[in-house]
Amino acid sequence: MKTYWRLLSFARPLRRFVVPFFFTSLLASVFGILNFTLLIPLLKVLFKQGGAQGSPGAIAEPAPRMSIDYLVDLFNYHFQNILTQYGEWGALKFVCIIIIASVLISNIFRYLTARLIERFKVKMVGRLRQAVFDNTIHLHLGFFSSERKGNLISRIVTDVQEVESSVANSFSAAFKELFTLISFLYVLFKISLSLSAFAFLVIPISGAFIAVIVRQMRKEARDGQNRLGGLISLMDEVFGGMRVVKGFNAEEFIRRKFRTENEGYQRSIKSMAYKREMSSPFSEFMGVFVVALILLFGGQLVLSGESELSAEQFITYIAIFSQVMRPAKEISNAFSNTQRGIAAGERVLELLDAKNAIPEKPSPVTIERFENEIAVNNVCFEYDKNARVLHDISFRLPKGKTVALVGSSGGGKSTIADLVPRFYDPVEGSITIDGHDLRDLSVASLRNQMGIVTQESILFNDTIYNNIVFGADATDEEVYRAAKIANAHQFIVGQPAGYQTVIGERGTKLSGGQRQRISIARAVLRNPPVLILDEATSALDTESEKLVQDALTRLMANRTVLVIAHRLSTIQHADEILVVHQGRIIERGTHARLLENPDGFYRRLTLMQGL
Repeated sequence: MKTYWRLLSFARPLRRFVVPFFFTSLLASVFGILNFTLLIPLLKVLFKQGGAQGSPGAIAEPAPRMSIDYLVDLFNYHFQNILTQYGEWGALKFVCIIIIASVLISNIFRYLTARLIERFKVKMVGRLRQAVFDNTIHLHLGFFSSERKGNLISRIVTDVQEVESSVANSFSAAFKELFTLISFLYVLFKISLSLSAFAFLVIPISGAFIAVIVRQMRKEARDGQNRLGGLISLMDEVFGGMRVVKGFNAEEFIRRKFRTENEGYQRSIKSMAYKREMSSPFSEFMGVFVVALILLFGGQLVLSGESELSAEQFITYIAIFSQVMRPAKEISNAFSNTQRGIAAGERVLELLDAKNAIPEKPSPVTIERFENEIAVNNVCFEYDKNARVLHDISFRLPKGKTVALVGSSGGGKSTIADLVPRFYDPVEGSITIDGHDLRDLSVASLRNQMGIVTQESILFNDTIYNNIVFGADATDEEVYRAAKIANAHQFIVGQPAGYQTVIGERGTKLSGGQRQRISIARAVLRNPPVLILDEATSALDTESEKLVQDALTRLMANRTVLVIAHRLSTIQHADEILVVHQGRIIERGTHARLLENPDGFYRRLTLMQGL
């Protein structure tokens, strides 16, 4: 229940919903039950027993009071007067008009209740989805490396939707139907206390049975949501890598993998559905069973004259009791359906409760500009415990200088580059900028000093213009200037809609070189004092590489640059080159100095590349 109430808390302040919902539901229930209580006078007229009520003065006008009895007494008072003055035909018309009015009023309040429910659901689910997304977007980069993207999407979209369709609906159903059930029970006990006590022996039996089912459903519901997340993750990976799937003729392999996941999800949902659907037929059977017992028990008393109930009261009692099972079933179904929503809610709340492993201090230091140097001091790092990937890394990156990282793949170059903008924190040592430890700084102010261009161009399914601007406050002239510096303006204006051309998911409508130049234009527009280049030209053809390298040279002018280079020809003019191998810096110096070592690792790399 803790999960349930926490999910509902996203609709706060609940009193704005609960108070009007209470009154509309109560009034809808009162007027709904009134329709059935009117069966008694209606049946009296039809059975021609109304004349026994006496003269108009036989019933005194009731004193006003806040209770259902007052409405019944007031009706009986007017009904008796009309019966006496206008006869049975007049009384029949009066009862029919009251029934129509009662049904109309009941349905008006039911409509108002439904409006309140929808407002409640939309507000709760909207806030929940926003809160989960807001927390997720601020989590550290390592979280997204270890989580499957499809699973995250499943939690934010599918699981939150499940919360709406089950938890929110069950709350409103249980709340609304509770009033109806209480109203029915009140009238039933009012008509006959002894018959009602006999009839409701079924409730504990049904309740115990449903409680057992609910406990079993919760585990299966969570398993079902996990499997659905796996399905979405698989589809996201396959559709995003369709070129590889088709290139390796792996369609059949993917089909089998999807079938395995899909069948597992089907089994989980089927098992849960069987148990959920069992509760409704069982409740209905028990209800009909008890109605049959009441007909036998109560009918025998009425026929023998041993009961205080008249025939019309007994028929009304049976009619009302048959309706009691509807709200009881709705409440039962609400609790059953809630289990899937709670399972989905637990997955959502896990994401909401996820903590950022790169926390910011309560009162962080804010830096406005980069003045002197970035210093990496005896840094060690590991992604997983006992699996260290960096060992005692130290170097200086003075303002206006370029430091290059080279070495074999998997040596730790990209990890070093990720530590500088504080995507991760070192497990030992420290990194400082102008003497400030990165852990003491505001993350936003730190990253405002940096521009990052990676090997993979991360673009969005939007226009070229919006991909360059990417949230920055810039004029059209500034955007055009950034594109020209990045050697992108010429190919952009040749697109069908120029800068307003939509480039598709991940920029798939553009070539690799074009995507990279847009990424460079984005970095140019931010005009950062510190630039981090992570093998920005390694995946390009010769012509594209020349254009991109020329753009990078312009971008690097008068900036502080940390560059990871795969092609050594691009970093020969770096102020210092660090050779990183197996997580350690094994050589350092300028291009010319490193070549002087005949047995050096850097020299071997240059010979391999024909330099």
